[in-house]
Amino acid sequence: MVFSQKEIKSPRWTLIEINVICVISIVLIFGSLAECNLDYLAINCRKHSAVLTDFGGVGDGKTSNTKAFNTAITKLSQYANDGGAQLIVPPGKWLTGSFNLTSHFTLFLQKGAVILGSQDESQWPQLPPLPSYGRGRDAPGPRFSSLIFGTHLTDVIITGNNGTIDGQGSYWWDKFHNKQLKITRPYMIEILYSDQIQISNLTLINSPSWFVHPTYSSNIIIKGLTILAPVDSPNTDGIDPDSSTNVRIEDNYIVSGDDCIAIKSGWDQYGIKFGKPSKQIIIRRLTCISPDSAMIALGSEMSGGIENVRVEDVTAINTESAVRIKSAVGRGGYVKDIFVKGVKLNTILRYVFWLTGSYGDHPDNGFDPKALPKITGIIFRDVIAKNVTVAGQLEGISNDPFTGICISNVTIELSELKKKKKLPWNCTDVSGVTSNVVPKPCDLLSEKKIECPFPTDKLAIEDVQFKTCNIKSSVF
Repeated sequence: MVFSQKEIKSPRWTLIEINVICVISIVLIFGSLAECNLDYLAINCRKHSAVLTDFGGVGDGKTSNTKAFNTAITKLSQYANDGGAQLIVPPGKWLTGSFNLTSHFTLFLQKGAVILGSQDESQWPQLPPLPSYGRGRDAPGPRFSSLIFGTHLTDVIITGNNGTIDGQGSYWWDKFHNKQLKITRPYMIEILYSDQIQISNLTLINSPSWFVHPTYSSNIIIKGLTILAPVDSPNTDGIDPDSSTNVRIEDNYIVSGDDCIAIKSGWDQYGIKFGKPSKQIIIRRLTCISPDSAMIALGSEMSGGIENVRVEDVTAINTESAVRIKSAVGRGGYVKDIFVKGVKLNTILRYVFWLTGSYGDHPDNGFDPKALPKITGIIFRDVIAKNVTVAGQLEGISNDPFTGICISNVTIELSELKKKKKLPWNCTDVSGVTSNVVPKPCDLLSEKKIECPFPTDKLAIEDVQFKTCNIKSSVF
């Protein structure tokens, strides 16, 4: 099937609101024909289109569609060099195990479509550990493939009219809590060694572990996601760019049992050897709820380096900490040139500012105790926080202090209980400056009349424009 398309560059993307016109015609004798026109925005449009039911898909929530997804994507891969193809997932509940994407391809979930992750382990192929980690996160050795997986791809889009992907993670969480995992749990979406990735306008719920994990990849846009997991679910990070470059994360709402966003780049000696940093990342217009973790974490796996990260216009509610840097002796690597501004916080359960040099979780005993991380150039400005337990916990490493910290224009209101207790700031092995910060920071951060800098240039990924694409499909 071929559909017409308009490739009009759009200067902005209106979230959630997608122009949908669906005309239902009832054709006597031949049955009912549903003909839908739907416009959506994407980095690229597709010439060819098919529906999952064309390949035997059954949306009853019980029938396995693993074969249907894999058959459809294999068939559509032949159009990669002829304008690309998209696979439409119509309304229904589509139970499936892991399946792999292809290049120049769009997976589109219509409104009312729900992809359900299978709880049958035989539906999840096993993969070797990531080379920058050296082992699985839950257990040594292999790991399960993610629900939606891709490697060595170019131009891959996962989007929809707010369709849903449900990882049905409770099966995996129970195994984790009962220490029954011999293989690392699957993620929901993982794309490796790829370029030009878009993940947008979807609701993602109950991932077995991390939700969105672009790794060793570049030119990534993650936009307009609603990510939901119980706040006590284990390791359900929302978005984790890992050893990736040119990443744009914007307009997302995340409720999580772990960090809402965590930027990573490999674990101890494995990450040092692999040597691929995460850099040129912008995060904006994020809302996070995570009582046991951070709104945004850098690390703890940061051995390949993290640099040039820009965070602006973000909100955390009932969250453990705002922006947290996690590192340790043995990590090596670096975190540098981190810029954060325009932060609104309400009910921070531990620390607004939290820099940790003793996050000592190691993959094995092979790490180098002389591999010290370099943490420098950490900028925070324009922060308003209410009902806070502690303003800051800044803990560097002895003989390896965290340097170049700048904090300006910050107002923190401590909770009534905290006002009667210990100092609002705790600092060791750090250096830097502050300006117009309430309550007064620790003496290691000298007071100086200064406005902490924030870059005025744009990252290349910010200039990527979207095309208006169209689906015209006929479903009998």
